[in-house]
Amino acid sequence: MKPERRLADLRAVLKRRSLSGLLVPRADEHLNEYIPASADRLRWLTGFTGSAGLAIVLADRAAVFTDGRYQLQIRAEVDAALFELRHAIDEPADAWLAEALKPGDRLGYDPWLHAEEALAKLRRAVERAGAALVPVEPNPVDEVWTDRPPAPASPVVPHSAVFSGEEAAAKRVRIGEAVARAGAAATVLTAPESIAWLLNIRGDDVPYNPVALAFALLGADGQVTLFLDPTRIDPATRAHLGNGVTVEPRAALAPALDRLGAARAAVLVDPRTAPAWFAERLRASGARVLAEPDPVALPKAIKNTVEQAGARAAHRRDAVAVCRFLAWLERAAPAGGLTEIAAAERLRALRAEGERFRGESFPAISGAGPNGAIIHYRVSEATNRPLAPGELYLIDSGAQYLDGTTDVTRTVLIGETAGELVEMRDRYTRVLKGHIAIATLRWPRGVAGPHVETMARRALWDVGLDYDHGTGHGVGSYLSVHEGPTGLSRAALPIPLAPGMILSNEPGFYAPGRWGIRLENLLLVVDAPFAGAARPFLGFETLTLVPFDRRLIDPELLTVPERSWIDAYHARVAHEVGPLLDPADRMWLASACRPL
Repeated sequence: MKPERRLADLRAVLKRRSLSGLLVPRADEHLNEYIPASADRLRWLTGFTGSAGLAIVLADRAAVFTDGRYQLQIRAEVDAALFELRHAIDEPADAWLAEALKPGDRLGYDPWLHAEEALAKLRRAVERAGAALVPVEPNPVDEVWTDRPPAPASPVVPHSAVFSGEEAAAKRVRIGEAVARAGAAATVLTAPESIAWLLNIRGDDVPYNPVALAFALLGADGQVTLFLDPTRIDPATRAHLGNGVTVEPRAALAPALDRLGAARAAVLVDPRTAPAWFAERLRASGARVLAEPDPVALPKAIKNTVEQAGARAAHRRDAVAVCRFLAWLERAAPAGGLTEIAAAERLRALRAEGERFRGESFPAISGAGPNGAIIHYRVSEATNRPLAPGELYLIDSGAQYLDGTTDVTRTVLIGETAGELVEMRDRYTRVLKGHIAIATLRWPRGVAGPHVETMARRALWDVGLDYDHGTGHGVGSYLSVHEGPTGLSRAALPIPLAPGMILSNEPGFYAPGRWGIRLENLLLVVDAPFAGAARPFLGFETLTLVPFDRRLIDPELLTVPERSWIDAYHARVAHEVGPLLDPADRMWLASACRPL
């Protein structure tokens, strides 16, 4: 079915249901970043394949909103004759609605696909226009999506405390006590990553994230009711969950919330991450909803010593694969014939040879030349480009291992020369300077990611340049590669960085239509005391062990401490990874890690 037919059919459904329009977010019932194919209504309707976006369909207008990462991609994937293409920050949806709606309009939303906090902003805009925002079930898109894939239902499996570092029973008690301190009888858990961490379980329902799609209620006493199809849990997993966990089918969820309402219980619901349906249902049944953050999110982000050790081990194995890939790339690419897809497949195959590998942590961003300037580019057969000599190649990829999750980006020069080499080296070195500024930072306890993120941009700002994405995100432990609640971003919550958190460090620069540069390592927050400090300080330990492309570094732009950091980092890479490589790749690594 062509996009114009899909849009027309949806409008016909809206008219029959007396709706003036509909919000169509890229979201599932858990508000995940990575969602199953059965929930990707935005892609089905518009063709947009990015991980963040919102469509608004009215009778005579429609628009798609996404952030700076996808501005080039959306223009390539979505028909601008059908949808207005908007920047979600510069041209936000609430402003569009306030202008586009008319008095008396009824704009529908699926309460399973929007968080209350996000809805509140849209509701204000809708009401300013004299219109109404109304919940609709079932979702109107599902009436016209006739070939919708089935929902996933993978087996739920235990995740050993050998890797998690803490038994699930202890976690349940610990988080239950936090719920009690908040004055609640229970908390709603809607994020599959939170449930996976709390119960030490994993699944395969969502691409790249080892989670099972489920909901849960955690009581202040540490007891949990897990809502998913009980047939997905075999006897071994049932025994792993223990007597403190009750498994109920999804149909039991609404009655369970109604019972909390009948008891006039206070229930924690995260207004930022939980679908609005939960708070709406609880209030309607008589419960008192406490709008508080998911109580699992912060403890999950602070890795214990076992998880930290696992992260180091996983990154060392990952480095072996990435270094083998870069050595192969340097030998193979200049000869020609190598494509973005072939390169990404080669890297995945090398990772798959490693111990405890369970898959990629996200679709590899394998961008050659101008495709590297598309920040979250996803290669396809239609866009697959050769890696041509003289061009830059950006590869952003990661893996899931039983003991850790990785994410690394390197930008390399294909061949030895490039017509734009002077400009490329300038931009590359400025991005590297920003990377070093974050990697070497020490800060007093209490400082949050948004407070320090701008340091990564200084060298670019000095010459009037910038990049349109955050500098870093949290990373899970054999869980989501994009993990809250912290991040190195102007948009991140001001939650203080704490020892045990793992974050990415990935400044970049993008020249649309020409090339892109991004340099990413993962960092572990650690205590960093030093003589004379008036209060406790923290710093970063770099986990990623992969060399930067020396050909793209301009030493004249670096300070002495910056050059020293690069040389020390490369010496560490050669020392830790070199002995794990075969002789030919070890020679390549030794050359790649030569002092500047």
